[in-house]
Amino acid sequence: MSIQSKGRREAKKKLAERERNQAEANPPAKAKVEPHAELRDQHRALLAGIVRRDGEWVLGMDGKIAGETTSAARVLALIMQAAEWHENNDTPVRLMYSDALKDAAHAEAAEQGIDFDTYKRNLAGELGVTGKAAAGTH
Repeated sequence: MSIQSKGRREAKKKLAERERNQAEANPPAKAKVEPHAELRDQHRALLAGIVRRDGEWVLGMDGKIAGETTSAARVLALIMQAAEWHENNDTPVRLMYSDALKDAAHAEAAEQGIDFDTYKRNLAGELGVTGKAAAGTH
């Protein structure tokens, strides 16, 4: 064994320790989550919400992720249907959503050559929703 091998071994240990410390001090960036909509009952309990994460719209309901999509129109229509369902079942709710979500949803519907209310009705028909919720009263 050479005299230099111990020095190299110690240098490798120091380098590995330094890299570990730097990795702990600078964790990888987490995905930025932007809240865009929330559905609350009369007691202000959160029933559903929409966030944008990594370029995708994420719909959450009952504390769980209900789905992810690139379609702003789809998630906005779904949360509106949830609000209408609660209202029809005698649960007063309050739906608030951002202008960015609304604009993206309306632009997406316009790209398909329809307005947003028509998009909502089409989605309701696709999902088999009947009655007042399918009428698109919002």
